[in-house]
Amino acid sequence: MKLAKVIGRVWSTSKDPQLKGVMLSIIQPIDEHKKPLGRPLVAADTLQTRRGDLVYWVGGAEATMIRADRIPSDCTIVGFIDRLDL
Repeated sequence: MKLAKVIGRVWSTSKDPQLKGVMLSIIQPIDEHKKPLGRPLVAADTLQTRRGDLVYWVGGAEATMIRADRIPSDCTIVGFIDRLDL
């Protein structure tokens, strides 16, 4: 799992039927010191996050397994970060 900050939302009038009901968020990957890592990503968001939320996400095959019927996603938000202790 990787850390990220939610920086925006994607609004789509047409998307894969398997993504019906799944919001799409723009996330900025971050390191443990909350410094940006790389470019922002679009992530499937089943948690209904808000801008500024700290989250953890998965990519690749794990990103498709968020529901029983796999979704077509390369990046999926899987949890909120309440506290980060170093």
